[in-house]
Amino acid sequence: MAETANTSAKAPTMKISKTKIWVALIALLLVFYMVVMMQRAVLLLGDSDWVAKLMGAAYLVIPFVAAWALVAEIMFGARTEKMARILEAEGGLPEDKLPRTPGGRIVRAAADAEFEKYKLEAEAAPEDWRSWFRLSCAYDAAGDRKRARKSMRDAIALFKQA
Repeated sequence: MAETANTSAKAPTMKISKTKIWVALIALLLVFYMVVMMQRAVLLLGDSDWVAKLMGAAYLVIPFVAAWALVAEIMFGARTEKMARILEAEGGLPEDKLPRTPGGRIVRAAADAEFEKYKLEAEAAPEDWRSWFRLSCAYDAAGDRKRARKSMRDAIALFKQA
């Protein structure tokens, strides 16, 4: 029997992580919530009472704010993932060699010591998105989520300019 196609060649597959599945489920739940809110807003706007109309107007705003937040968070995640793939291809992702507690949490003292290295790198190259990405990872490992997100936003802004 002659084979007409190379059987070892496989079609590219899309890798879907558990996190992406959870994000999709939560996004669908939020969309459902926004639809219900819009329905309630329309019902309240149709009421003759002015208080109900006022509440309906407020309910009408909530889905738009929720939609904006949903899109902003998904875009944040997508850009972060894109930058991580680039850093991984370049061999520039920080290695996770930090010691952990029996519960799996990173030992704070070790994360703080490692943090200094990435802080100095970001200070030395403030226009390099890669250094801000790594600083964000260091902030996250040290447990400072607020600064981690701020550093990642800075990395995204620099990445867009590059």
